[in-house]
Amino acid sequence: MQEINHQAFHKEDTLFVKMISKYLTYWPVFILFFVIVTIGALFYLKYTTPLYAATASLIIKDEKKGNDDAQIIESLNIIKSKKIIENELDILQSRPVIERVINKLYLNAPVYIGNHANSIYAYKSSPVFIQCVNPDSIKSIKDKILISYDAISGMVLLDGKLYCPVNQELVTPYGFLKFVPNPQYLKNTSTEPFYFSIYNAEEIIENIQDNLKVTATNKLSSVINLKYKDTSPELAEDVLNEIIFSYSNISMDEKKEMAMNTLKFIETRLNIVGGELNFIDKKIQQYKANSDAVDISTQGQLFLQNVSTNDQKMSDLNMQLMVINQLEKIIADKENSVGVLPISLGINDPTLNQLMTNLNNAELERERLRKTVAENNPMLVSITDQIAKTKRNLMEVIQNQRNTLETNKTNLSATNSSYNSMLHSIPVKERELLEISRDKNIKSDIYSFLLQKREESELSYASTLSDSKIVNYALSTGKPVSPNKLIILGLAFAAMLGLPISFINAREALNPNILYRQEVESLTSIPIVGEIDFNKSGKQLVIEKGKRNFIGEEFRKIRNALLFMGVNGLHKKILITSGISGEGKSFVAANLAISYALSGKKVVLVDMDLHNSSLCKIFEKRDDHGVSDYLMGKAELKDIIHNIPAYDNLYFISSGIAQDMPSEIIEHVKVNELLNFLSDKFDMTIIDSEPVELVADARMLSEKCDATLYVVRHMYSPKLLLKRFDQNNSITPLTNPGIIFNGVKTRGFIKDNYGHSYGYGYMYGEQELIKREKNKRDVVS
Repeated sequence: MQEINHQAFHKEDTLFVKMISKYLTYWPVFILFFVIVTIGALFYLKYTTPLYAATASLIIKDEKKGNDDAQIIESLNIIKSKKIIENELDILQSRPVIERVINKLYLNAPVYIGNHANSIYAYKSSPVFIQCVNPDSIKSIKDKILISYDAISGMVLLDGKLYCPVNQELVTPYGFLKFVPNPQYLKNTSTEPFYFSIYNAEEIIENIQDNLKVTATNKLSSVINLKYKDTSPELAEDVLNEIIFSYSNISMDEKKEMAMNTLKFIETRLNIVGGELNFIDKKIQQYKANSDAVDISTQGQLFLQNVSTNDQKMSDLNMQLMVINQLEKIIADKENSVGVLPISLGINDPTLNQLMTNLNNAELERERLRKTVAENNPMLVSITDQIAKTKRNLMEVIQNQRNTLETNKTNLSATNSSYNSMLHSIPVKERELLEISRDKNIKSDIYSFLLQKREESELSYASTLSDSKIVNYALSTGKPVSPNKLIILGLAFAAMLGLPISFINAREALNPNILYRQEVESLTSIPIVGEIDFNKSGKQLVIEKGKRNFIGEEFRKIRNALLFMGVNGLHKKILITSGISGEGKSFVAANLAISYALSGKKVVLVDMDLHNSSLCKIFEKRDDHGVSDYLMGKAELKDIIHNIPAYDNLYFISSGIAQDMPSEIIEHVKVNELLNFLSDKFDMTIIDSEPVELVADARMLSEKCDATLYVVRHMYSPKLLLKRFDQNNSITPLTNPGIIFNGVKTRGFIKDNYGHSYGYGYMYGEQELIKREKNKRDVVS
């Protein structure tokens, strides 16, 4: 177990070291971003206006959740609508509520103090408030309008030109305004000027809604929490309190409107029934005067007593039928209008009462939505469909209720017929008087019922009971909640690391050229046999006799890798090629040949790049006789092979005099003769050819060689070219191919290592190289 933990720790440490080594070389970039982000964060914290938060809470009265009024208080709240918490959350943030807040707190024209770059809302320090008389018609004025106030004369100076008295509605160059003294004014000793701007209602409403957060405590509670952020803590508290008060006032106004409509309906019926009672009283008086009927007989009294109960029931039925008919008429007239149905009129059907309440609530909700959303809004369309459905259901219930009442009335009429026989035994005068008295009793009962309902409606209209109750008034901590220094500094720290890393990664990801060994391995299946560090000296020949250097060690590793590829005394022809010019194939060929020569082998370097030869320049040789001359029969082998005096055992054959058709020359049969001869006479033959992706010469020569080295240059060779080379090689493969990763540069700004930050190579100094050579000799001995 300990061993496993140790290995895991070692892996983590290795990953950490890789991350450090990958980005440490770009330390100036990190410093640059550190400076930029730090300045930006400090600038933001200094010049961003702080926001303060205020919180409040209220409870919605809901009998299902244990928040209903006491029975005595509830009796005064006759007209009561059921509340849904989710709906109330939207109402608290609705336009009608916020418009009242804006007008009450004069938010259309806020007054600021200080310079424009770092101004402060002068909610309490401003001597006056500015009221827009017609807020719906004003246009935004974003210019800063200077304002000052003379408390002695009670005059306001605008932009140093116009004097305006307070508490008067005036036409100014900025609109129809009224200047109101600030009752919370705290005298400010600062000499900085006051100024104000004007905003239309839409901008203020949107700003308040963005900074207002209304949430329910939980699903089982009817408590609503409100939170509002503003640049002034006092204003944040006042806005929340006014939102709560406006919400309650709107609810009260809706209840009063419903009570008023009910009162109007009852008053109409009272006038009608009262007129009918007056008519019956006059009829009784006239009848008694004309017929000398002063009293009725004992039999008549008995009839009245027996029929009284039955008449009361008939009166109730007639009253309910009257209400049913009136409701049906109102609903029919309301098809294309918005209004509130009168309720609490003594209808005994609970289904009908519930549908009337639902219809009233839906009508009020639709009216609220029409003020805030478009006609095609899904919520408005849904509530309209709900109203239509409720009306259809209501009409069906009304019809059923009418049928029931008519049936009951018919039954009562049948019962009354049994009493009519009694009338035949009563004298005619007394019988007629009894019938008139009976009508009077019925009308009196209806009139008494209407008087009772009128009193109930007037009590409901006069009551100030609300469906909500404040739990906590708005309160601010007095400490800014934005900008949060810890969050800003945390984001700045993350940006200090994330931005430069993202910049570096994006820069490398968007680079079309080869940067990493992993990219080479992902683009081709051909193995990498060697990596050569970038040549900082500028010399083409970097391997010198008697001297040790890092690049020489890299070529020595390439020689060892070639042994595993089968390059030995029997297979000794190596072809060097690349994808395009400039990737360093001639540099690799020349130094690899020198490396073999210094190891004691007899080496010949052949320049068979007949299109663009460069080896003669590297060895500072004249290109008088070479491969092309031999293949064309203009020179013998002994004439084209030259030794290099600076290096023992190293011989060189140039490309020769340029020909018109160099590719056709490579196809000459004498190429085989040349290569066979060199293979017999030399221990190693290294051939420098044309780029394989530009001409076909390299592929033809590869068939005649024992190994092919394809040179890829760091930060130079295109990725697409290497991918195409891999595809072409699967069709016409090179002989025993391997890749040389050439010119590996250091990553970033550290220049004292050897490609370490790209994960390439190893760092060996001169003493390390000598030590390694000594260890090899000790092993051999």
